[in-house]
Amino acid sequence: MDTAIPSILLQAVIVPLIGALLCAFLGKYLKRNTGWIAAAATIYSTALLAYVAVQLWTQGGQLVETYTWGTIVFQLDFGFLADGLSIPVALAMSIICTAMTVYSINYMDHRIEHLYGKDKPGTYALYYALFLLFPVGLIGGALSTNTIELFLFLESGLFPFYILMDVFGYKDRHRIAMMSFVWTQIGAAVLLIGAVIAGVKAGSFAITSLSVLSGTDLGLLACGLILVGILMKMGTFGFHVWLPLVHAEHPTSIAAVLATIVGFGTYMIARLLFQNMFASFQLFSLPLMILAVVTMFYGAYLTMGQDDVKRLFACSTIGQTAYSILGLASMNAMGVEGGVFYFISHILGKAILFSVAGILVTQTGTRSIKEMGGLAGKMPLTATLCLLGAMILSAIPPLSGFQAEWILFTGVFMQGLTGTAYMILAILALFATFLTAVYTFWPAIRIFFGPTPAGMEKTKEAPLTMTAPLVALAVISVLIGLFPDIIMHFLTSVF
Repeated sequence: MDTAIPSILLQAVIVPLIGALLCAFLGKYLKRNTGWIAAAATIYSTALLAYVAVQLWTQGGQLVETYTWGTIVFQLDFGFLADGLSIPVALAMSIICTAMTVYSINYMDHRIEHLYGKDKPGTYALYYALFLLFPVGLIGGALSTNTIELFLFLESGLFPFYILMDVFGYKDRHRIAMMSFVWTQIGAAVLLIGAVIAGVKAGSFAITSLSVLSGTDLGLLACGLILVGILMKMGTFGFHVWLPLVHAEHPTSIAAVLATIVGFGTYMIARLLFQNMFASFQLFSLPLMILAVVTMFYGAYLTMGQDDVKRLFACSTIGQTAYSILGLASMNAMGVEGGVFYFISHILGKAILFSVAGILVTQTGTRSIKEMGGLAGKMPLTATLCLLGAMILSAIPPLSGFQAEWILFTGVFMQGLTGTAYMILAILALFATFLTAVYTFWPAIRIFFGPTPAGMEKTKEAPLTMTAPLVALAVISVLIGLFPDIIMHFLTSVF
């Protein structure tokens, strides 16, 4: 595939990094307006990725860029790949980062003033400079062509996340920041060990070289280590202890980004293990499906016990990412396509819901659902967005969640036809979808309908910089819900 723009994939990765440097130098002077520099950088990267997606749609094939960096002492070869799997994932993640950058402009102004007062302009430089490392890591990771490159891009967001949590988080932010750092580092270490074993044995760290080990004893070990490392980062049952705390207490403007980072494990499993180590990966099918179903029910149980609006949506992430894992565990193309589609749909819905939670906190001054009620009349747009987010996660048409779950469960039940255990798990998973509707609509009804509590009478709608990005995400969800081929056209070309 050819494009008229040179090094377009490298540009998509590097421009947010340049934007981060500009924010670091100019943030002290521009203060809250620093956000517009960050937004310009993410919009540019998103536009480039959208252009590549259009070219892939019309021309087919794939786009590969290779680069060499080194000296007399060393040489490093790396590259970027845009194909039917990487480009929709990279584009979706870039859209989320763009929306959250604009959302941050007002939200972080409120958060910084609450924490440090109005005389700390350097905090804007710190926040936006670090925030822009997220799209660098996510886009770069999705486009990476070798495992070490993927690992480095993925981990490039770890240190910024720790700092942002520690500096701008909510309750007990210092302890929780360290907790998230430790858990994600352990997961990263396990993942890296598996990648190094595979790369050394295969003689190359290229992702495609993983296929050399597929079906071998060493391949099974490497596959298992990579899988466990990814599952730790995804916060599945048994590895979940850090996720609700971290997700609930960091700034809401990066909540959607964390949900994206957590869900990015879906892409890694599909790219590394399903595509390139299938003979080894298929041995994990049944235990992985069991883990997914247990995580779905546990996540629902945990979510329904929450009164804190931020923690409620944080706990729901545990169960929601398990849907994608379920699709991957089906070991067939339809299930994997549905799993990746669901990941994209989920981050759209979760970005809306987490951001609604942030709006509620800034506009009402409380996180307790019991202290809210009747806010639809005060905040009609926010109420509508909350209901749309709930519809996405609950798979109600015409939102994207319906199409994603339909495709996903088609693959899961296809696997169910191969054995009784798989069919039982498929039916249990289908039942779990009803719990999703309960824990997404139940808080929405309590928050936005019924009598308005004392003290909430003067609550106002959030500014457009906070709501407009969420409207855009909802529109995208409707579009891919009505026209799922926008996503499936790409995914069916690689699976």
